[in-house]
Amino acid sequence: MNTLKEKSKPVLAIVGVIIFIMLFLMFYWDTESDVFDVQKQSQYRNQGSTDYVTGFVTTATMIEVAETLLYKRGGYLSNDIMPPSVFMDNIPSWEFGVLTQIRDLARAMRNDFSRSQTQSVEDNDLMTADPQFHFDSESWILPATESEYQKGINALENYLIRLSDPNEQDAQFFARADNLRDWLAIIEKRLGSLSQRLSASVGQARVNTDLEGDFEATHSTVKPDLMEVKTPWLEIDDVFYEARGTCWALIHFMHAIEYDLHDVLQKKNALVSLRQIIRELEGTQDAVWSPMIMNGTGFGFLANHSLVMASYISRANSAVIDLRNLLEQG
Repeated sequence: MNTLKEKSKPVLAIVGVIIFIMLFLMFYWDTESDVFDVQKQSQYRNQGSTDYVTGFVTTATMIEVAETLLYKRGGYLSNDIMPPSVFMDNIPSWEFGVLTQIRDLARAMRNDFSRSQTQSVEDNDLMTADPQFHFDSESWILPATESEYQKGINALENYLIRLSDPNEQDAQFFARADNLRDWLAIIEKRLGSLSQRLSASVGQARVNTDLEGDFEATHSTVKPDLMEVKTPWLEIDDVFYEARGTCWALIHFMHAIEYDLHDVLQKKNALVSLRQIIRELEGTQDAVWSPMIMNGTGFGFLANHSLVMASYISRANSAVIDLRNLLEQG
């Protein structure tokens, strides 16, 4: 019996060391990336020069955000199938929020910012980047997600090089109010959806307004006039961190747009509205001191982090709507 106990001691020690390493890696990797200065990063990519062509800061910022997604602490975790990553869900949810904004901006650049009109030809590099970022976010191998997203980054880098070359007149970035307005329309829907999902953490009874404003409108299936909406308990922290990732990416993209479309925004007297959006988004990045995402009732004894996040996002979304209205004015 004593011999059996002595033989089991090394095994238990090895198991203990493995568990310790796993817990350490989970703690070390479970960290969101810090907000960076978009102009400093753009200056670095521009070899120290502050002479940017229109669209340089936005494109360079998009590349930096995508590289952060892949090469941050712990790397890209969403497609990992081995421990400890497989047991983590907060950072993968954060990654999906960042990825969603990369996808939206990549499509907006392909369809709007790089084209002078609907009949103009698409940019070849942006035609490559757009579908690459829409590749399955959880593919582990054959091909791996990281390799496909890296191809998208490479295409953006080629576009950036051509954009900076005065002899490459095919690469363009059109800083126009209508292009910005179309992209903001997508953001408005993203933020609106996140706000609703966050608010539903405590469960809500909502009036069905699907057909509001059109008497003759119809839909596929009949819904009750009063609907109960509640985010599943196990998904509350996932939605929270997806919102954090979404807002983290948007902070950088908004700062870049403020630089590249400064004259357009200034002419529309809309710079203040854009800065208000950034201010509200920055509030979503405050440190979470609680060891877990609390889900107390609206006016209950415990906090509800989802409702606090929903408040910031709703105000940011309202500012996006105001900015779009300003851009529509002559």
